Amino acid sequence: MTFRPFPRIFQERLVPTRTSLAGWSALISEFAVKAPLKTPAAISDVTLRDTKREMDGWIVYDARYAPANTLAGHLAFALRYEVVDLLILKRLLVAAPKREIEKLVLSEPTGATARRVWFFYEWLTGETLDVPDASRGNYVDAIDPSAYFTSLPANSARHRVRNNLLGNREFCPIVRRTPTLEDAVASRWDTQAKELIGEVSKGVIARAASFMLLSDTQASYQIEGERPPRNRLERWMRAISQAGRNPLSVDELERLQAIVIEEDRFIRQGLRDEGGFIGGRDKENNPLPEFVSARHEDVQSLIEGIIAVGQKMAESGVDAVVQATIVAFGFVAVHPFVDGNGRLHRYLIHHVLAERRFTPAGLIFPVSTVLLDRDADYAAHLRDFTGPLLPYIEWVPTAQQNVSVLNDTADLYRYGDYTYLSEFLYMCVIRTIEEDLPKEIAYLACYDEAKRRIQDLLEMPDSMISSLITFVHRNDGRLSKQRRNKEFAKLTDQEVSDLEEIIADAFEPEDQERTYDR
Repeated sequence: MTFRPFPRIFQERLVPTRTSLAGWSALISEFAVKAPLKTPAAISDVTLRDTKREMDGWIVYDARYAPANTLAGHLAFALRYEVVDLLILKRLLVAAPKREIEKLVLSEPTGATARRVWFFYEWLTGETLDVPDASRGNYVDAIDPSAYFTSLPANSARHRVRNNLLGNREFCPIVRRTPTLEDAVASRWDTQAKELIGEVSKGVIARAASFMLLSDTQASYQIEGERPPRNRLERWMRAISQAGRNPLSVDELERLQAIVIEEDRFIRQGLRDEGGFIGGRDKENNPLPEFVSARHEDVQSLIEGIIAVGQKMAESGVDAVVQATIVAFGFVAVHPFVDGNGRLHRYLIHHVLAERRFTPAGLIFPVSTVLLDRDADYAAHLRDFTGPLLPYIEWVPTAQQNVSVLNDTADLYRYGDYTYLSEFLYMCVIRTIEEDLPKEIAYLACYDEAKRRIQDLLEMPDSMISSLITFVHRNDGRLSKQRRNKEFAKLTDQEVSDLEEIIADAFEPEDQERTYDR
């Protein structure tokens, strides 16, 4: 079948002049596929100096790359030159006439592309084509392991395809091997962190771990705009400190949610039994969603899929930070609970990194602290990931000021490209290893030196020494008049001067490092 003439507007974007749609964009247009395409491709009508060029959000290829204007031609182009998009691919294969897919496979039964299309059709849709099992042809990979992160392959004998997809039928992410991710993985940041703490006493590391745990916990609540009482904070700190110990399951996630949301009179605990959304409300309290959560009917299977895929990635040796990204951000996109999703999402980062032993034993990287510092970037990455899906979710407000989803949306959460999110999370993890951990260790070393020298000068309770060091260090090396006249009224002026000098001198290495960082 030859495609109809292409429109000049594609997904609210003008098609570049003197070009025609190609690959995914052509297939979406021809078969009215309801799925977003981040960077569509087009073929130039004229010869380009380069093989391809970026143009107003499009990738325009030279005329010599023009595929046959058919289902087979554009599918071959998409699978060869574009990013594999499982959401588009599944919805395309459902929308295209089944007989056309069978003709495509039978026309080239030993061809690598035809067998991949055949495999994807049966794996994604659960339906079987009227095509005999492949008996010849070398096995081919479902996706290119040099271009994508992949799992240990399992041979599909019927198609002679190695299924190396990261996921399963319930949840299947894609992560591209970008230069940024390849460099991060090759740098072995987990090894660098372990080498760093190996040079420091266990006592200092234990104290640093305690401080970073508190910092991360406080930041996770602040991201949600909350300032919990100390007992609730400590309860969540205990949960985070045990991250990685219990295997993930729906029951375990519900246990953790009960720790986050202790009060269950007004907030339902457990998986949602109603719709959900992220966003604001109008003056009548009606929902104004920035994103609509997965239908509650789909939550159980999606979360079980995410958990199973996390285990599959661990068994396949997929990079731990990539795995943490997929599990944590996949979870928060589904939004399985009425409340507590954000903190559990950040908990899952710690869980995967601890379970995979990426973080040193007894330590957590204060990722939430970085996310709070980079809150605008954090929010932007979440919007970029979920925002394009909203136009494909049909919803209506309910009498309870919630949302009710009218169409089947499970695939929107089942398939996704987690590449940019993985790069972002890696950046956050690297900062904790390069900056936060060394600075915490350096601070404690300076603190211990100041304390030792104060004890040589005066007999003073440890609690008073701790307060003195904190007050002076935070006040640019000076004890404020208020503190001088209150907690430290018994000190002489000379003693205050000597103590200020001791503390300033002890913290000089840290202050120099801070100045250098700026």
